[in-house]
Amino acid sequence: MITHGSNIKIFSGNSNIQLAKEIAEHIGVPLGEASVKTFSDGEISVNIGETVRGADVFVIQSTCAPVNDNLMELLIMIDAFKRASAGRITAVIPYYGYARQDRKAKARDPITAKLVADLITTAGADRALTMDLHASQIQGFFNVPVDHLVGGPILASYFINNNFEGDDLVVVAPDLGSVTRSRNFANKLNAPLAIVDKRRPKANVAEVMNIIGDVKDKRCILIDDLIDTAGTLVQGATAIMERGAKEVYACCTHGVLSGRAIKNIEESPLKEVIITNTIPLPEEKKSEKIKVLSVAPIFAEAIDRIYEDLPVSILFE
Repeated sequence: MITHGSNIKIFSGNSNIQLAKEIAEHIGVPLGEASVKTFSDGEISVNIGETVRGADVFVIQSTCAPVNDNLMELLIMIDAFKRASAGRITAVIPYYGYARQDRKAKARDPITAKLVADLITTAGADRALTMDLHASQIQGFFNVPVDHLVGGPILASYFINNNFEGDDLVVVAPDLGSVTRSRNFANKLNAPLAIVDKRRPKANVAEVMNIIGDVKDKRCILIDDLIDTAGTLVQGATAIMERGAKEVYACCTHGVLSGRAIKNIEESPLKEVIITNTIPLPEEKKSEKIKVLSVAPIFAEAIDRIYEDLPVSILFE
């Protein structure tokens, strides 16, 4: 049985072609030939334009908006590679959609993050490579190996390179669920940690933002795995400024930025928002407040290590 392809092939769906090109360039191989089109009735058509027999295939596709189209593209491409006798197929999913549906929040809820993992493995993926899953236990939803990269070091490097240091720097967790991620980030910056504690005193009463920790006269950095509508983030930033902070920044790995997100950010006290390119930022969503960092180098290194059968764990640090 073939367990490792004789050569490496990098392919991309339509969700994030620019990132795929950057990754292929870092690895030093051309992006594979694939035609991914949509018929007039909405069905997706995939044609692989070169042989992949026995090859180690990496297909790069973020399952961001339009989520269902991008997910179907990924599944159909994986199926095409399997039927074309690829030696090994790795689904490279910089942003894993449906990750927020990782548990039954109430009776009769589906666990869609598990369903998507099953679909990917059933389609024919032999392993998966992703970054900053909304819940890290989603790795266990797969029945194949999963390499889970983290974006924290990339974000931390940006602040370090821009001289964010000293006693006036504080990292702030936007909610109690993000404390572990925020603590790790604070350790990289040698900064203390504060927490936004959002709670509703009683039914039909507005939520109250409490800040646990000292933010007065501090430069504060809010960190999360993703920013969606930015509503909660902006509320947290406003509460921090009301407690006397000097400046508030925000950073995350995945810039979902749906709905009023851009308007919310532009009208907020946030000085700058740092995201990565796991999700492409369209022209209409670009803002002077938003800075985009590339994850191409770390994904390229991970792909190269998987191809060479070298440890990937060094990249998790």
